[in-house]
Amino acid sequence: MLMRRAPVAAIIATLLMVAPTAFAADGTKADPAKGKLLVEQVCAACHGIDGNSAASANPSLAGQHPEYIVKQLNEFKAAKRKNPVMMGMAAPLSPADMKNVAEYFSAQQAKDRGASDKALIEAGKKIYRGGIMAKGVPACMACHGPSGAGIPGQYPRMGGQHSAYTLAQLTTFRSGERNNNTVMTDVAARLSDAEIKAVAEYIQALH
Repeated sequence: MLMRRAPVAAIIATLLMVAPTAFAADGTKADPAKGKLLVEQVCAACHGIDGNSAASANPSLAGQHPEYIVKQLNEFKAAKRKNPVMMGMAAPLSPADMKNVAEYFSAQQAKDRGASDKALIEAGKKIYRGGIMAKGVPACMACHGPSGAGIPGQYPRMGGQHSAYTLAQLTTFRSGERNNNTVMTDVAARLSDAEIKAVAEYIQALH
């Protein structure tokens, strides 16, 4: 079945050409001060007041690209990305609210976490930096960068993200439960449980 899939590299190349227009600005300027107020009232319980979540099930958003945060909030609101809690949180947010929250979180400093399981670091490093040629899996750093910083407007920051959260997202991409990114669905479909766990551990240790 995997041999019949479109090459991941070709999909990535296509997205690189269209991604810059996916986050076209509407001309309004974000207000991080207003975003901070919303974070304190709504987001902090799960994601932390500074965007560094304490619970590994919840993603850290500190230092995340604002375009990516806005995109995910819009997709939660439209039920394109399904999560009962986040769908409820995103529903009342206006476009300005989303931009303000995203701008606030993006300005926060992400914390270094280190690895939860150091034994998996080397295996994860090989996948992240070199991919798995035999399976047609591209290097993660091709999109997310050597340090996990991502590319603003195109690919999210991943460095330092909770391994448990990354593992959960890769697993749901693989199962099709999360289907809001064609590239990640295709990549995750080629990874085993052990490979997902290893790359998730390596990503958590990146900074």
